Amino acid sequence: MNDTILVTGATGKTGGRITDLLRSQGQEVRAVSRSTSLPFDWRDPDTWPGALDGVKAVYVVPASLHDPDTLDQLRDFGKLAIQHGATRAVLASVPDDGSEAFQAVRDAEQALASSGLDLTVLRFRWFMQTFSEDFLASYVTSGELRLPAGEGGEAFIDADDIAAVAATALTQDGHAGREYELTGPRALTFQDAARELSAATGRTITYTAVSAEDYEKEQEERGEPKEGVDLLVDLYAAIATGDLGNTTTHVHDVLARAPHDFHDFANRAAHDGAWNGR
Repeated sequence: MNDTILVTGATGKTGGRITDLLRSQGQEVRAVSRSTSLPFDWRDPDTWPGALDGVKAVYVVPASLHDPDTLDQLRDFGKLAIQHGATRAVLASVPDDGSEAFQAVRDAEQALASSGLDLTVLRFRWFMQTFSEDFLASYVTSGELRLPAGEGGEAFIDADDIAAVAATALTQDGHAGREYELTGPRALTFQDAARELSAATGRTITYTAVSAEDYEKEQEERGEPKEGVDLLVDLYAAIATGDLGNTTTHVHDVLARAPHDFHDFANRAAHDGAWNGR
């Protein structure tokens, strides 16, 4: 009998949290990535069968939803998962920004759904933890967020809320075929975020809206790879339009509680020393 939940992308912000949460609930979890003792690599299908042995459900974090190879990878992986006895999958995806490029994301989602797995799609916004565990943490400690995001709002979400929704969809009935757009309870501009972070840390943290060109130049001087910078510029541009400022009730719908607020995240992260010693 299959009784294991496979978590791909296990070293990522959602994968690690989902792994910890499921294990705390007594679930048998196999957490994999390219660097785990049992390696899993989307670009190496030979690593898939071992990961899927005895699995009943899968948390799927694709290498890239925009990569043309992703369609075949997800379709083939889904079919193999079915062959190994899995019945359920939860896919980490991105918000529908209304762009033509999003069709590639939709196609990738459909490729996995076509395998026959009971699929739940999670579209989530920027992690709050981007400010404490990722590339924005250094901006917080420097005291200035210099970003090309204009005055647009983003409904930042706590990665812990994503993990809780994913764990629920992986272990409970009623979520097959659903698409959840996961947001925090309110949208914040980066100016708003800077104020919250200032209050939480006791430091002065400001936001300066810069042009995409100036941002690209600054990142080049920092030695950041162009491909990653280009992706971030596109993400900031989407925020600047204001199109990502809407919120949903989907976290509450699944968990029967409100999503965590940025205010609480900032205070918790400051208390835990997220920006100490950086």
